[in-house]
Amino acid sequence: MERIACLIIGYVFGLFQSAFIYGKLHGIDIREHGSGNAGTTNTLRVLGTKAGLIVLAGDIIKCILAIVLCGMLFGKSNPDEIYLLKLYAAAGAILGHNFPFYLHFKGGKGIAATAGLILAFHPYFIVVGVILFFGAFLITHYVSLGSLLVYAGLMIQMVVCGQMGLFSTSQAILNEMYVITALLTILAYYKHRENIARLLKGEERKTYLTKKNKQ
Repeated sequence: MERIACLIIGYVFGLFQSAFIYGKLHGIDIREHGSGNAGTTNTLRVLGTKAGLIVLAGDIIKCILAIVLCGMLFGKSNPDEIYLLKLYAAAGAILGHNFPFYLHFKGGKGIAATAGLILAFHPYFIVVGVILFFGAFLITHYVSLGSLLVYAGLMIQMVVCGQMGLFSTSQAILNEMYVITALLTILAYYKHRENIARLLKGEERKTYLTKKNKQ
């Protein structure tokens, strides 16, 4: 029951579609511009760095809030499942972001929301996530590559930390956590399938925190 509740709570938070809302406040539907994706990167390219950072913050915060709320509601009564419930809350937020019902299920790709998961899940995950994303981005300027590496790192780190006993729970719970993380990873790679194809062809568009995006 707690799992379903966390998933639903997360989904509700995920429905706060920052890119769409910000775009509407500035007179556009972000999904009709640029790549058509309602996320941070497209907002940055279409509306500028300030807009991209605001949208990024909004999408990160909504996932963190979902995780924190679920922890407050169910953590004390389920201490051995707290990390699992965090994952369900984050999964719900990512699904709400990617597939908001009121936008006909056309949202973003869930990477900023995943950043919220990494920030709120466990401190050990933050360092690896930051290194993987910003390392790839600063070297190549490919947001998609950084995003894909973050998910690969998340999957590996989840299993390694789980088997090392970091989450202090049973193997059955750990296996459930691995399955959820794997499904989120598959979803992220699926949502980035066109980016992957362009990366392989050397045709992926680079992103800068400057006016170069508009060239």
